[in-house]
Amino acid sequence: MIKILFICHGNICRSPMAEFILRDMLERTGREREIAVSSAAVSREELGNPVYPPARRILAAHGIRCEGHAARQMSAQDYEKYDLLIGMDSSNITRMRRICGGDPDGKMSRLLDHTCRPGDVADPWYTGEFETTWRDIEEGCRALLDELR
Repeated sequence: MIKILFICHGNICRSPMAEFILRDMLERTGREREIAVSSAAVSREELGNPVYPPARRILAAHGIRCEGHAARQMSAQDYEKYDLLIGMDSSNITRMRRICGGDPDGKMSRLLDHTCRPGDVADPWYTGEFETTWRDIEEGCRALLDELR
């Protein structure tokens, strides 16, 4: 089983959106037993909090549920536990490397680096553009799934 950890700043918007979008894709394609998905934060600011309400609403608008999520911070142990650690932006990657003491096995990447348009997934906490974030994350998850076939 491939284990994927999505990471963003607070684990209340982008990384849980990616977690639940990819889980939905896996269920729809019958691959939920092949790939395990979770999410975490690089910060401690939102520990224990659920998915941010606007992110919850955009997921619900696309028929995806996200109950039971509680934000957590990633740890150095996650590097050994997961096969892929996927950050949403360059700042996340920098902090992920700091938390894990580097990336000797090349497990870290940005989500959009798996698409034909590499780059950062903008943080909708600041932009307010949750639909844009949805589109970027969905595109990244589809590309990632294609890579893992």
